[in-house]
Amino acid sequence: MKKIGIKWKVEDMTSQKGKLAIITGSNTGIGYQMALALADKGAMVVLACRNLEKGEKARAEIIDSSPNALITVEELDLANLESIEAFGQRLTKSHDHVDILINNAGVMIPPQSTTADGFELQIGTNHFGHFALTSHLMPLLSAAKHPRIVTLSSIAHWSGRIDLNDINGKAKKYDKWAMYSQSKLANLLFALELDRRLKAAGSHIESFGSHPGYSNTDLQRHSLAWRCLNPLFGMKPIKGAAPTLYAATIPDAINHRYWGPIGILEARGWTGKAKITARAADEEMARKLWEHTEALTGIKFQL
Repeated sequence: MKKIGIKWKVEDMTSQKGKLAIITGSNTGIGYQMALALADKGAMVVLACRNLEKGEKARAEIIDSSPNALITVEELDLANLESIEAFGQRLTKSHDHVDILINNAGVMIPPQSTTADGFELQIGTNHFGHFALTSHLMPLLSAAKHPRIVTLSSIAHWSGRIDLNDINGKAKKYDKWAMYSQSKLANLLFALELDRRLKAAGSHIESFGSHPGYSNTDLQRHSLAWRCLNPLFGMKPIKGAAPTLYAATIPDAINHRYWGPIGILEARGWTGKAKITARAADEEMARKLWEHTEALTGIKFQL
């Protein structure tokens, strides 16, 4: 059965005035487009960036484009649990609620390396980092009227497998693609498990997964081949940002929990109900991954 896309464009987004949105990795690529779009619609946006200089540059560009934009920049290194906790503490002191949290930042197929806490960089940043961040921000999200959390996965999750016995890949030859796919599967497992746990707890917070298809950004900067292919085949970042913004702002998004482009191989096309693979829908694995993540990070998730 052919999937039917929603011919929704980012500019169709309604007013977001009065909302506070936090977007990780928002100084470039689709994260930047999300920040620009939300700010243009009146939301107060926090650019959560590892590099403050690049964050301030992005802030200046957004204000140039949308002079009335309400934009702040906060330092956040998702590869460092201490930095994540400090970010959460600062936000708790400066704000009384958060309406939208977009877990967008990520690393893709870098040279083998580890986070400040000794985790493999991709699982450590993409999954552990966002797990910790979301936990620290739960009190602020709970204080909002209609809060939403959107965690970005990828079509790469289709080939992902979670290895709970060696999630950091220390006991085998390093395979950067396998580790990336694992981290993106972990993102979607987390988004869906968080939704189930929130519902079980009677929370009004909504959790979604999303993916940008094949978008032309610098996420693929570690691959020369992908950098060459991006301009030819990648969607514009604004189109790649659309599914996440749809999940973050549109009331009807609650009819599905995973949004993305739904053209050929979900690499491009209009926003629609993205495919949730059998491994992503595995509730037992999601529960085990959640518990494993708490054990490794030392974070008891706040619900």
